[in-house]
Amino acid sequence: MGSVRKASAWLGLVDDSEMRYYDDDYAEGPEPGDAAREAWVTDPRIRATAETAQDQGTRIATVTPDGFRDARGIGELFRDGVPVIVNLTTMEPADAKRVIDFAAGLTFGLRGSIERVATRVFLLTPNDYQVVNGERRRAAEGGFYNQS
Repeated sequence: MGSVRKASAWLGLVDDSEMRYYDDDYAEGPEPGDAAREAWVTDPRIRATAETAQDQGTRIATVTPDGFRDARGIGELFRDGVPVIVNLTTMEPADAKRVIDFAAGLTFGLRGSIERVATRVFLLTPNDYQVVNGERRRAAEGGFYNQS
């Protein structure tokens, strides 16, 4: 059947009793019960990163960068799902600011969080981690010295 005839049948201008609604030449995909049930991923590195993050869920990295060149190592650890403690006490203030700007963009892009732990020491945590502040809880309970 020609394309004009198909368009006319679709518009209802001609009888479509012999027209097929589906083309016989379509490509068949995997059936729902096939072994190809795994989630399809565009980039294989995404799956590898997710598996690495699950395997390394008990690690925390501590990095003391010497310069901005070490920011890449921080980014690779964080991207793999490892929380990173960044100690900037030995760096020049200008380079430390650049590393913090990089870390802030990194945590924003990967939906993580950045928290200042001490002066020039920061904690970068991935999305699936929660940082619990113990000082607020201790103050709410009355603290150590309130033992009357």
